Amino acid sequence: MTDQLRLMAVHAHPDDESSKGAATMAKYVSEGVDVLVVTCTGGERGSILNPKLQGDAYIEENIHEVRKKEMDEAREILGVKQEWLGFVDSGLPEGDPLPPLPEGCFALEDVDHAAGELVRKIRSFRPQVITTYDENGGYPHPDHIMTHKITMVAFEGAADTAKYPEDEFGPAYQPMKVYYNQGFNRPRTEALHQALLDRGMESPYEDWLKRWSEFERKERTLTTHVPCADFFEIRDKALIAHATQIDPDGGWFRVPMELQREVWPTEEYELAKSLVDTSLPEDDLFAGIRDNA
Repeated sequence: MTDQLRLMAVHAHPDDESSKGAATMAKYVSEGVDVLVVTCTGGERGSILNPKLQGDAYIEENIHEVRKKEMDEAREILGVKQEWLGFVDSGLPEGDPLPPLPEGCFALEDVDHAAGELVRKIRSFRPQVITTYDENGGYPHPDHIMTHKITMVAFEGAADTAKYPEDEFGPAYQPMKVYYNQGFNRPRTEALHQALLDRGMESPYEDWLKRWSEFERKERTLTTHVPCADFFEIRDKALIAHATQIDPDGGWFRVPMELQREVWPTEEYELAKSLVDTSLPEDDLFAGIRDNA
């Protein structure tokens, strides 16, 4: 039945798909599910975060093309399809007060207009399930928050022919479920942190947990835990493919793989909307859908 199952993951920038829900996507691909990543921006204003590549003149001058090639490689590793929504990265404003966002960037687009571009993708691909970010963007990057906004409008708008006419946006279609990625959740972080300390190992999560308290982040409801430990290595390979963003010797990779699989073998989601009956907690994004595919 899985040849009829389709999952769409809507992300802000290239690399987000590999750091949020990548093992889940690889798991579903292995089961024959059709998976499409929609990337809202090209990541043009992203900083070069890998210290080994900082100062490279070619990368700095051609960051858009470099990040596109990185996305191509990550897509092949994960086995997913991938399409661009075509908007321009807003960058992450810094300072006090924050500077204005650059003219023409994704976060300043009209929400209904930008959602319309996503409606085209939804009506064409016809996913039963969509994943995206919560109302805070997972973290408060303006493009992540905008990605949340347009995904929630498009989830409803894909079936709304008055708002998005079929002659312009394609035949109407209604997805069944939308989830928020919640892989960076406190229970997981605390469990891995404690497991490392119990084994006499250094933890990369100490500062993370301090910041959690400082930011007083709202605790999210983790409704869905997808077992995907067998695909953690694929996740890491896809993440490393985004070389400008990820240092392979950095904190992302300091927790031994076997410890991760033992202590926390799942990726987490928050069910935001469902038009099918399902019982919580779930272990499958297609719960309530799979049997009727």
